[in-house]
Amino acid sequence: MSNALAGRRALVTGATGGLGRAIARGLHARGATVVATGRREDALEELGAELVDRVEPLVADLADREQVEALPARAGRVDVLVANAALPGSGRLESFSPAEIDRALDVNLRAPMQLARALAPAMVERGSGHLVFVSSLNGKLAAPGTSVYTATKYGLRGFAASLRADLRGSGVGVSAIFPSFVADAGMWADTDIELPRGVRLPMPADVATAVIEGIERDRGEVDVAPVGLRVAAGLAGVAPGLVASLGQRLGSAEVADRAASAQRSKR
Repeated sequence: MSNALAGRRALVTGATGGLGRAIARGLHARGATVVATGRREDALEELGAELVDRVEPLVADLADREQVEALPARAGRVDVLVANAALPGSGRLESFSPAEIDRALDVNLRAPMQLARALAPAMVERGSGHLVFVSSLNGKLAAPGTSVYTATKYGLRGFAASLRADLRGSGVGVSAIFPSFVADAGMWADTDIELPRGVRLPMPADVATAVIEGIERDRGEVDVAPVGLRVAAGLAGVAPGLVASLGQRLGSAEVADRAASAQRSKR
């Protein structure tokens, strides 16, 4: 794996959460300067104290369209964008208010698109750069009780794939990362739901490794999930009804209901 990150400036959104912090650590360890954004100033200060140098904290709320518009100028030169920030969208559609739907769309899909639109031209002009979009296995595998979240993650996958085709040959790469549930951090950890014995979830560091692999190997898509879930995601592309039926039998709807209840306050 070549080190394409040494000396680069990487803008990481959602850097105050467990996944974002792991990604920031991974990029920093590869020699990048991390421009870390998030809503919580105290968490950004903690990250800065941990990394010590080559870290620039920027408080930003990606649900605020004016702050999204201002962020590229505040960040300065950006060689790598890691669009990681996301809101949980668990719950049946009728449980969402119109404002909650708009907020999920703004943070999970609109902000990554707008940041890419603002940052990509300078990367193309320099002939180098990378855009990383942290989607979810929900971007390949629809599940009950996640219609809003799944819509944003399917959208992010399609956006990344088309943008990668548009930028082919420009020197600017595009990667989409597809984590499943992640242990010890992220939205799943907030639910405190136990999975069946023997199911090993990836760790935040595994997601960071996937991000780095996407950048340094210029991979279009990288899955970060147990084998069974990766197989299910592949089957969903050719037999969605069968996979949905199997998921229902395995209790996916009940898990979704419990997750929605645990995550309701974070919409």
